[in-house]
Amino acid sequence: MVHAFKCQDKFYIFDSGSGSLHECDEQTKNYVAAKYEHCGDLSAFSDEQIKEIEKDISVLREQGLFEAEEIKTYPVKSNEVKALCLHICHDCNLRCRYCFADEGAYHSAREFMSEETAKKAIDFLIENSGNRKVLEADFFGGEPLMCLQTIKNVVAYAREQAAKAGKKFLFTTTTNALLLDDDAIDFFNREMENVVLSVDGRKEVHDAIRKTVNGKGSFDLIIDKIKKFVKSRGDKSYYVRGTFTAKNLDFSKDVIFLADNGFDSISMEPVVTDIPDLAIREEHLDAIDAEYETLLGKYLDKYDRGEGFNFFHFNVDLEGGVCLQKKVSACGAGNEYFSVAPNGDIYPCHQFVGDGDFLMGNVYEGKLDQSIRSKFAEACLFTREKCGDCFAKFICSGGCAANNYHYEGDINKPYGITCTMMKKRIECGMHALAHKKDNKKV
Repeated sequence: MVHAFKCQDKFYIFDSGSGSLHECDEQTKNYVAAKYEHCGDLSAFSDEQIKEIEKDISVLREQGLFEAEEIKTYPVKSNEVKALCLHICHDCNLRCRYCFADEGAYHSAREFMSEETAKKAIDFLIENSGNRKVLEADFFGGEPLMCLQTIKNVVAYAREQAAKAGKKFLFTTTTNALLLDDDAIDFFNREMENVVLSVDGRKEVHDAIRKTVNGKGSFDLIIDKIKKFVKSRGDKSYYVRGTFTAKNLDFSKDVIFLADNGFDSISMEPVVTDIPDLAIREEHLDAIDAEYETLLGKYLDKYDRGEGFNFFHFNVDLEGGVCLQKKVSACGAGNEYFSVAPNGDIYPCHQFVGDGDFLMGNVYEGKLDQSIRSKFAEACLFTREKCGDCFAKFICSGGCAANNYHYEGDINKPYGITCTMMKKRIECGMHALAHKKDNKKV
């Protein structure tokens, strides 16, 4: 299918079958939207205009770049486990209002994962990884740095066991940075492939939501620690990750605030919550679309001045990217990727932890509920029927299974609010890609 859109002052046609993006004039954009997307009035175009536009389109069609056939290749999913999210801690030293994990407790007792259970999870991953050589483990919470010594011991154990099995581990950690001291920084820089640090942007925005146990804002307690860590990180991966809510629909200011403070790898996620004053609702979507355009302008201005940064949601790869099998297979949760609770219980991902309907087993038993696993293994882009006529489907892959389930009641029914935001971000990312190609920095 084709999708015609305007972004900033440019007009584009995107062909999902070939993955090709074409810049065009406004008239062509409007014609393609009217004829091929049924969005507009074809009677507004004269016969001569239609003839000229269709002549250009025919050239693209002959090159396989317009209405190219979309190959419907169902993914071949393996039974090899490749990654675990270890909930090393179901407790937290912050009480963030929007936390999906019930401020770290996951609607249960506040508890830590024992070193024994964590090592058993590592054994489970290795034993069920089949021929995979590279395995992944993410230390998650709550707040993982409340269990730093356990993490250190488990990383050492995993390295040792992987070497015996001819495998390699990649580790990541997500932290609120409250306990990020020199010891943690040194350990992260030696052992962590990636580190995600939570900060929501401007002090007043961050402190309104991300409060300490005693109810005070946490911005001043973490910002210098994160800056110190990033300065020490070198060329290793990290992300500063924020969340925007209905309280800060001007979130472009928060992204640029983070960039201006020296962070060059940034993610700003829309909140997913039912809390009335924080939740993103349908009536916010027009404002959010406009704000993404505002952010795009600021983002490209920085790029043009040689101050560019990596903004996760504007990363769109139309030339290389992952293979088609990967694009249609969704995220792998519940089939190749699982989360482990502090007691060793296994769930499809961190957003299902604590939901008894999705309890898949326990690392001490070493077995998985195959009926649940098969549901996730079968799920892919083509089982998400609403995605069929969406231009973004091969980029988005059908959205988050957990959000789909929690808000639409089915892992195969995309969450509508997220879909709308995703489409806008992809359009912005395509424009950014075209802009950078035309204004490439030497």
